[in-house]
Amino acid sequence: MTSLQSRHIDNVYSIATGTALADPAASLVHKSWARCVREHGLDPTRPSPARILPAQEVRAHQQQLEHFLRAARAGMEDIYRRVADLGYMVLLTDAEGITVDYIGNPAWDDQLRKAGLYLGADWNEAHAGTCGVGTCLVERQPMTCHQTEHFDATHIALTCTTAPLFDHSGKLTAILDVSALRSPEARESQHLVRHLVSIYARMIEDADFLRSFRGHWILRLGTAYGLVDVAGEVMLAFDEGGTVVGANGGARQALAGNPLGREVSQLLHMPMDAIWRIGSGGASAMPFAHTVLLPGGGEYHASLLAPRVRRAAAPAAAASGNARPCDRLPPLECIAGNDPAMQKLLAQARRLVDRGIHVLVEGETGSGKEVLARALHGASSRAAMPFVAVNCAAIPDSLIESELFGYTPGSFTGGRAKGMKGLIAQADHGTLFLDEIGDMPMALQTRLLRVLSEGEVLPLGAESPQRVDIAVVAATHRHLPELVTAGRFREDLYYRLCGAVLKLPPLRERGDRRYLIEAMFNEEAAAMRSSAARLSDAALQRLLAHAWPGNLRELRNVLRLALALCADGTVSAEDLQLPAPSDAAAAVPPPVARAEAGDGSDLASADELRALLQRHRWHVARAAAELGVCRATVYRHMKRHGIAPPQRM
Repeated sequence: MTSLQSRHIDNVYSIATGTALADPAASLVHKSWARCVREHGLDPTRPSPARILPAQEVRAHQQQLEHFLRAARAGMEDIYRRVADLGYMVLLTDAEGITVDYIGNPAWDDQLRKAGLYLGADWNEAHAGTCGVGTCLVERQPMTCHQTEHFDATHIALTCTTAPLFDHSGKLTAILDVSALRSPEARESQHLVRHLVSIYARMIEDADFLRSFRGHWILRLGTAYGLVDVAGEVMLAFDEGGTVVGANGGARQALAGNPLGREVSQLLHMPMDAIWRIGSGGASAMPFAHTVLLPGGGEYHASLLAPRVRRAAAPAAAASGNARPCDRLPPLECIAGNDPAMQKLLAQARRLVDRGIHVLVEGETGSGKEVLARALHGASSRAAMPFVAVNCAAIPDSLIESELFGYTPGSFTGGRAKGMKGLIAQADHGTLFLDEIGDMPMALQTRLLRVLSEGEVLPLGAESPQRVDIAVVAATHRHLPELVTAGRFREDLYYRLCGAVLKLPPLRERGDRRYLIEAMFNEEAAAMRSSAARLSDAALQRLLAHAWPGNLRELRNVLRLALALCADGTVSAEDLQLPAPSDAAAAVPPPVARAEAGDGSDLASADELRALLQRHRWHVARAAAELGVCRATVYRHMKRHGIAPPQRM
């Protein structure tokens, strides 16, 4: 131990224990020294070697920041190019103080690793003592920990300048650190580095914000005229209803609080029409010509950035000529017209976006449950991330576990040599849509419950679980409470899934059928390169009069067939291949009978199921269509009743 280290230990101990007066100019550092001794139980006379986590643990920490790391890496590389020749390196830690990325001179690898300036190093204050990262995690503000300000005597040659990085909700996500093994003695030598680190921390935050909300409207405000689009200090992301779903650090500071969940028009004291006008005028407009006065004072120039990703399947045209084009509309506005029940449902859906609430969508087969799920995904901050749809009834029981949870190499005979990533893991940071959840086997329900409650998935053959961050939307045409009562669906899973229940009305009960027919017709015509095609009045009236037992799915198939059959570009009533209205009414079973037939748990007795299959000459797809269920459900009940086609007997 050198004499300098010995004097440093005495100084730390005397100030941390209160036997010497702390320097007011070094209050953050001296408070940290006291924490290290009194709260963390660290002893300045016993230096701790750098703690480097094993590669497997480092990967686990990196996976939690997978998408954030992409934005951060670009910023780290840029700042490193500016400071590398001065002997600095750059590292990024997570909110636990674990180094998840670093850039340094490879020639110094041994020295950097020994000093802890390396991938996997633990810089949490509870282990490393007072340091740039650990103390920044506590104080949540940019700081420099220079040489003898470190707690551990082995660190007193280092200089570390850090800044915290926050996500769009204000949660501390990471720490950006620029450090050097050796530096000038004067602390003032780090002022420029501290300025750079603070600037790049904000740039990384804003880059991640723009990526996270590229499916939303983003209002940018800046004090520099003409630079709003590249240097807007304040950024607010909001959904189609004007509700703020994300705010950068500048917005939280300028608005003196967290604006999430509030209406952007109320925050800015501006009507929504005025906010929409900020983004009008096309690409050639000067968005920064608009000015906004914030409640706390100060005039800002404004720019409105439209959603940059197509977030959900939506009809290609709006019902009325004065509506904005549907590809510019937020997704939830595209899936319904002026039907009061649907508007009420969508208003509720908007309030659920980005609130961390699992959603259960109920509705008849073909009523648009997946369309609604995709719209919820598209309206959320996860819009740019995966939307993974799983039909729980269509995957055989023998495969559903490996499909959902994945498996490691060598888990079972016949599996892929490299293993397989399960559908749940594929939805990480996005949305998992579980269609026909009522048909999920009981054994799998238990494992799914763990995913929902713990936020982790355990692949087959794996020893440790993987963290996943998913929004879950489940859907069913069955009455889950009845399945719970019958013991065929876990009660605890049901209550996990139904944080909110959205019940879609069948097409025959919707008052916006004309909107849906015209929008879907235009969409199908565009897909078939028949954009000039039109519906005759007679065809439209026939479509409006039809009872639609197959709901939206049936409508799409009818329109697709009609477009293929029409000869002169005009779809006639005959092209629709629909029964006359009187015949159609007779062909549709009563609602109660349909509901009972569609419920997979009530596919009648073995004799009735066998009779149905015989009537359809053992054509399972036709029998399933009559029952309103998928083929897998019919096969499952055939197996349950021991029914096999004649040729297999």
